[in-house]
Amino acid sequence: MAAMAEEQPDPNKESNPLVRFSSETVMAGTDSNLPAPAPSWFTPKRLLVIFCIINLLNYLDRGAMASNGVNGSRKTCTKSGRCSSGSGIQQLKGAFNLNNFEDGVLSSAFMVGLLLASPIFASLAKSVNPFRLIGVGLSVWTVAAAGCGFSFNFWSITICRMFVGVGEASFISLAAPFIDDNAPVSQFENS
Repeated sequence: MAAMAEEQPDPNKESNPLVRFSSETVMAGTDSNLPAPAPSWFTPKRLLVIFCIINLLNYLDRGAMASNGVNGSRKTCTKSGRCSSGSGIQQLKGAFNLNNFEDGVLSSAFMVGLLLASPIFASLAKSVNPFRLIGVGLSVWTVAAAGCGFSFNFWSITICRMFVGVGEASFISLAAPFIDDNAPVSQFENS
């Protein structure tokens, strides 16, 4: 008889640390005295607006660097020793005295970071909250974009551009599935 009493579960004993039973409630969530969960500031529409703004900033950053080869030119010096920093809106080629090959490497560094990090972020999304991964990636993107602004030579800006690609990879690979998973069911069309 004592062995059978040990095998029977006690309804007041905690079997799951996240669900606590009391003598007044048998199941979690059935007590009408429990406060309603606070509404989240991140509604689906607000998240969509935030993601659109982030995507716009990503495209502006990508386009500004890509247009450098078209708009900028190298630094030129006259025989008298007077040098100009190049022409064009960006003047990146002139500021770093980049040739066409180095300008191409600079654009390619971004793509290398993006292509290497995208599958990593996508696989991490299975075990880590995708919203946190997007936040980590956007933090990397922000620091790397600021690093591009403080770059002092070709290699420093190339490495920073690679990390810009890593940071953008989190957003590119996770934002669309995140929106799809969190969109209200009422917004889907019946097909």
